[in-house]
Formats: sequence, C-alpha cells, structure tokens
Amino acid sequence: MNHVAEAEYPRTCTSVGQSQHRVKPHCTVMLRVEAIGITGMLVLLAEAFYSTPSLFRASEMSCGSDGCWAGSIRKRNEAGGEDALVGNVNKLTVSPPGYTGPLRKGHLIFDACFESGNLGRVDYIGDFEFDLFIRPDTCNPRFRVWFNFTVENVRETQRVIFNVVNFSKTKSLYRDGMSPVVKSTSRPKWQRLPPKNVYYYRCPDHRRNYVMSFAFCFDREDDVYQFAYCYPYTYTRLQHYLASLERRNLPYLQREQLGLSVQQRRLDLLTITNSENVRSEKEKKLVFLTARVHPGESPASFVCQGVIDFLVSHHPVAQILRDHVIFKIVPMLNPDGVYLGNYRCSLMGFDLNRHWQDPSPWAHPTLHAVKQLIVQMNQDPSVSLEFYIDIHSHSTMLNGFMYGNVFEEEERVQRQAVFPRLLCQNAPDFSFSNTSFNRDKVKAGTGRRFLGGLLDDTSYCYTLEVSFYGYMTSVCTAAVPYSEEIYMKLGRNVARTFLDYYKLNNLTKDNRPTNIHCTDGISQTGKSKILSSTGAIRDSGDGKKEKNQIFGH
Repeated sequence: MNHVAEAEYPRTCTSVGQSQHRVKPHCTVMLRVEAIGITGMLVLLAEAFYSTPSLFRASEMSCGSDGCWAGSIRKRNEAGGEDALVGNVNKLTVSPPGYTGPLRKGHLIFDACFESGNLGRVDYIGDFEFDLFIRPDTCNPRFRVWFNFTVENVRETQRVIFNVVNFSKTKSLYRDGMSPVVKSTSRPKWQRLPPKNVYYYRCPDHRRNYVMSFAFCFDREDDVYQFAYCYPYTYTRLQHYLASLERRNLPYLQREQLGLSVQQRRLDLLTITNSENVRSEKEKKLVFLTARVHPGESPASFVCQGVIDFLVSHHPVAQILRDHVIFKIVPMLNPDGVYLGNYRCSLMGFDLNRHWQDPSPWAHPTLHAVKQLIVQMNQDPSVSLEFYIDIHSHSTMLNGFMYGNVFEEEERVQRQAVFPRLLCQNAPDFSFSNTSFNRDKVKAGTGRRFLGGLLDDTSYCYTLEVSFYGYMTSVCTAAVPYSEEIYMKLGRNVARTFLDYYKLNNLTKDNRPTNIHCTDGISQTGKSKILSSTGAIRDSGDGKKEKNQIFGH
C-alpha cells in the first residue's frame, strides 16, 4: 500500500474569508493586549500562561464575532494585523461544516499539548485540506517556525493536504528539497516525507506569506501520527540520557547542576576529563561547548550528544583527549524554550543569544550562570580556555559550517581558520567554503562575539551550524538528508578533530596515515595526514538517500 499520498493534489490556497469552516465554539476567550512597555508586565504574562504544564491544556476553542479559532487564547492586534495565538490546540476535533452527529473516523483530532509541541490553530478548508497555524514563541510573536503536533482518529487510506500558513521566515530549505518528519505509534522511528509531496510557495490569500503544503495518506486507523519541523530532541530526552551516563559511574565524567531556569528546570554542566588532568599542576587546556540556546534548533542536540558519546567512549582517541584536555559541556542552554516548543526564545520571549553582554540573573538565569562560570575560568591562571563552540542549526543553508570572529592581526586570523579546516578534512558533511568570519552588529550579543572579545588572543570562539535538512559532498549531485545518526556522526567528528588540532596523533597506537576527503576541496593543497586511528566517521559516499523503512513512497 502506498502510505504517503502521491503529489497529484493541487497546491490549493483558499481564502480565510471564503470556504473556510471553523469548528463549533465552546467559549470565548479574548485577550486584548496593549503595548507591554516594561519587563515586569512581560514576567506577569509569562507566569500567567506558561509557568505550569497546564499551558498546553487551555480550552480547545475560542471565538468572537469574526469566528472561532482552534487554539486557546488570541491576542488581538489593535493595528489590524493577524491575531497572535497563545497556547496549543488540545485534542481538537475538526468535523465537516454543519455536522452535529457522533464522532466518526476521519474527523481528525489535532493535539500539541505535549512537551516541545507546537500548533496554535487549525482551519477546516475542505474534506481533504486544513490550514495549520504555528503558535508563536511565548511572549514573542515574531518567531513562528517550529511545529510539532499529532493527528489521530484517521480513516484508512484518508488523504489530506496540510498547509502551514504563517511561517515568520521567507527563506527556507523547503525550497531545496527539505520535508517535514513523521512517525506513528506502530512505526516510532522518525522519517522524512518524500520531497515530491511537499510544496513551498507564496500564497496571495495569506497576505502573500510563504506557505508549506504537504500531502499525506493515513494508512492505519489505530495509529496516532506525529509531524514535526525536524527531529525533536526534548528536555526530558536529555535528562534521561544524562541520567543513563551517570549510572555508568565513569571516573572521567562529572555531571552537576549549574543552575535553574525560570521554570526551575535543570541547567546541566558536564565535565569530561581524566581526574589526573584536573589535579595536575600544569596549565590545563579547556574546551567549552554549549547547545540549544535556540530551542527549535533540535539538530544541535544530536550533534552535542555525538560529541559527548565519543568523549566518554573507550575509543583510544577519546582516551588521549581525556588525558590532555578538559571538556565542559552545557547541552541545553534554554530548557524552558525547548520544553515549551518555542523556536528561538526563552519562556519570557528573549532571544538568549543576544544577551551575553549583560544577562539578568532572574530573566536569563541559565545564560547568567554560564557566563559567570566562563569568566571565572578565564581568570584562573591555571586554566587555558582555548575554545568556545556554540552549536546551532541553520534553516536556509546546507552542510555543517562555522562562524568565527574578525581580527586585525593576520596571524590570529590564520590560526582561527585551523580548526574549521581540520574539521572539514574529518567530516564529509562539513563545509569550509560556507564557513565565514564576521563582525556584524546584529551579532554583537551572541556568545561567539562577546566571548571573542572577552577571552585572550589564544582563545577561539565559534558558532557551529548544521543544516536542518542535509549536506552536499563532492561525490553526489543532490543533497543527502541528515538523519539523527548523521547529526551525531558530525558531533563525533568534531570531538576527534581536537586530536589533530593538539597534534596528539603520535600518541595513538596505529599511526598509519589515510586520506580523508574534504567536502569542498579547500584544503587539498598541503593535505594533512589524518591518522586512521582517529576513525573519522564517513558515509558510503554513493550519495544515495537513506531508504524510508516506515512510510512507503
């Protein structure tokens, strides 16, 4: 059976004022919001709506004189703009117009009332078509990218078109072949939808916003289907992972609670190194990594876990690195935003990666705690803080790549390019040609820019980006989609690259060189000999996409 609908459906785009049907109302919940001029008002609003799990369980419908909305609460835009949704749909049943009988199979039930869920509104357009509205980030209507929701009560062979109509970004990898991911209760492994079933286009009936439409065919009536922007990596998943590491009682791993978020979630700090290295009187080389300051950038967590997995492994390279380097890792800088299903902001609507210069201990407590720790370590004469790497995901570019800082001294500029070049040789999906060094004013409050100015000239600060979609290599003509495992492979290759950077190759047992191709050919002159003992992870190189073993094409 062909489980995923073929792409014969038209790219429909129905006006909100025409054939749209809104499901029956239960109550009217209108919130008129004047301009919030002070942070205190923002705090009160955040606590009122988002301080408990009940934020996911607001009333199913709200309606006013102009119709009813799937979603809990609307903020009326007095300037006449589109209403901003607050809260996710909760077991919302969408029935045909005028239907008043009992619930039938095929009357879809939408839900986003779970961790990292996001779906604010559903409009019934026709028997086969539904408009979906992303709930904006909490206390910040500017960001609408991440979605994550379930659909149940489906009918076997039921074909639908879902239109995600209110993205806040115009540029998107959906133009380049990216597609949403899907899983179901009987097939729990995430898979990307076939790109041929996904369309991304500007829609005149939605204020010329860009719309992403995808066709899908439900094939098992008892399954609950889940759709997401990219592979989710939740706060709870991280906690289970870190707890499993703790249970192993590894002598070279320490987990500690560095602080708490506004909603009292853990800010975890991992220290990975041999205890002898910590007690040594020699100067200690230290590498600091962070991830998920932007909560919707879930691939960053897979990359970060790949780094951790390798560093705590029994691989000989990992053992050498633990002997010579101290690794400190904060795997989730914005746990509240991740839990709430935000794309870019914290609970209170702050983009934390613009507040490094002066983070507030109560409004940005996780960022404040990390900055304090870094400043403290930088002042310790026995510690050489040599790297800060902040892991992100990119919504418009392919491959992995880095952003670095701009310096006046040419020699420092060249030294800063060493690590990205080495990583390019170790990781087939990393692109040095996409790597750039800048001093944009809008990036002044980022960790890379701020710490680049704070730390001395022997320290290097980078943003490591990885595509939400896929990567190009020199041996394939089409982008290779990322999977959870390939994201983790990039993380393992990031960790391995420190062996080359610190020139510790001579300590490996097998020092036979092997050529590892760079994605771009940038470093083909004066090739570095990467030892086979580094075991850099590589794909087969045939450019073939991973077969979808869950949902047929």
